[in-house]
Amino acid sequence: MINTHDFKRLKAISETPGTSGFEGEIRQLIHKEIAQYADEVKIDNLGNLIVFRKGKSSAKKVMIAAHMDEIGFVVSHIDDKGFVRFQPVGGFDPKTLTAQRVVIHGKKDITGVMGSKPVHIMKAEERKKSVEIDDFFIDTGYSAEELKGLIEPGNAITRERELIEMGNCFNGKSLDNRISVYILEQTIKMLQKEIPAFDTYAVFTVQEEVGLRGAHVATQTIEPDIAIGLDTTIAFDTPGAQPHEEVSRLGKGTAIKIMDASVISDLRMVAFLKEIANANNITWQTEMLPGGGTDTGSIQRMVKGGAIAGAISIPTRHIHQVIESVHQQDVLDSINLLYYSILGMDRLDLINR
Repeated sequence: MINTHDFKRLKAISETPGTSGFEGEIRQLIHKEIAQYADEVKIDNLGNLIVFRKGKSSAKKVMIAAHMDEIGFVVSHIDDKGFVRFQPVGGFDPKTLTAQRVVIHGKKDITGVMGSKPVHIMKAEERKKSVEIDDFFIDTGYSAEELKGLIEPGNAITRERELIEMGNCFNGKSLDNRISVYILEQTIKMLQKEIPAFDTYAVFTVQEEVGLRGAHVATQTIEPDIAIGLDTTIAFDTPGAQPHEEVSRLGKGTAIKIMDASVISDLRMVAFLKEIANANNITWQTEMLPGGGTDTGSIQRMVKGGAIAGAISIPTRHIHQVIESVHQQDVLDSINLLYYSILGMDRLDLINR
């Protein structure tokens, strides 16, 4: 059981760029760290990083998935004054872009700021209007001529923010889903001197934020019998939330997914995760998310006959912003639940639903 964090490693994972479809740098970071703990490592054509550990038995195949991509943008146009227009990659609430720094990944990394029309010169009706993505542009401080020599349409853009420790929490950008990348890495390391119950494939997937694409492809290749998805979930335990709206709460343990808009977790997996948590004194809560989905939904359906699938979710405040917060103990609980689940997967009831 793990009871301490490697903050330096989590910081590197959080801050490394990897917009959906542009995951090369974050994949390289993970690959370099984790290859020594694997029996085999592969990268498929879509870019999924697949880490294989031989189990005590090959009777079943287990797939654990954590997506490594982050929401971001792509350069779409550079105007004659040097201002950059962009297209979003993944889901954004436009108001969260105000006063933010970004990094454009061209021939070199270029820092810019999100700009929009100053409030001082807005008309009264403009001040009342909801902000839209198209209202923003990126100002890099370069002239058009200089900038066009450094970047071009099609370059990826990521948000700039440092990961910090804040109270009992980690706070920063892209903890959706880099916190799960960290959890899966830490679990693989803990398994160094252990043998999983079944052949196990730890998959760091790509392009989850734009439609679960990486998980779809990896599942077709691996054809798992059993699967666990790792992803964040909403912790709406902030002022104004009603108890029935909370979904999950920070500091109340790892979350065992019951359902979201993309999946209803297999009842056998839900019961198994609860049993493992209780047996190892791991604090847990259940999670039901009204909207949104994760790789779990794709994995469950994209293998012939379906997979026995469930998910371990990490409660997260301020999701899809650069100030995402997760509770340090919830993360430890998630690592330990995944670790003991992989070791005890042969206790999963494959028959009784």
